[in-house]
Amino acid sequence: MLISSMLRVGRGVTALIGGGGKTTLLYALAEELRKTGTVVLCASTHILVPAQYPLCTGGMDELAAALAAHGAVCAGTPAEDGKLTAPAAGFEQLAQLADYVLVEADGSRGLPLKAHAPHEPVIPANAQRVVLVVGADGFGRRISDVCHRPGLYAERAGVSPDDTVTPELAARVIRAEGFGDRVLVNKVESAGDYAAAEELSKRLSCPVTAGSLHKGVYVCLR
Repeated sequence: MLISSMLRVGRGVTALIGGGGKTTLLYALAEELRKTGTVVLCASTHILVPAQYPLCTGGMDELAAALAAHGAVCAGTPAEDGKLTAPAAGFEQLAQLADYVLVEADGSRGLPLKAHAPHEPVIPANAQRVVLVVGADGFGRRISDVCHRPGLYAERAGVSPDDTVTPELAARVIRAEGFGDRVLVNKVESAGDYAAAEELSKRLSCPVTAGSLHKGVYVCLR
């Protein structure tokens, strides 16, 4: 089954938060969804400019023309370090123009897990789906080594930054923060990873999908 179907990504705005493969998920969803409609990829914070999609930094007319020509377009405002920040058009406008608007709404500095500061994540008000991505490669490792904002992560888990991340601790943080109506456990590459993802899912009330974006293999755990 397609990952977009498993995560119930519908038309409108979808926000991606957390760590462990948000950008990879962004591209995987774009490739699936462009077969059934137009797609805008963007960020509410910052995003690297993707080489595989046309870049639109102008207004709505320019974006409409780019979508008509290419089907999937990255939109944003140039920022420092060659990155993009939020597009000039609001997310409501983007949702009226494109069938699907995929928003990377978080940053994790490439780490599998993260805790959110008070100003994070930046979820558009009209998001119809918020997917929290968790990297299975963070399980069994020290919080200080695999978590963005490790002090906050440890505080919300009720442990020390030197403690090891377990599915129970990860679930504790996810529940404490209350972000996301779907969880994707990515980088599930072994039986141990799958067991950890399953253990995490037992401690959450929202639907959980586990798998590998790299391999394109997924399973719904709840």
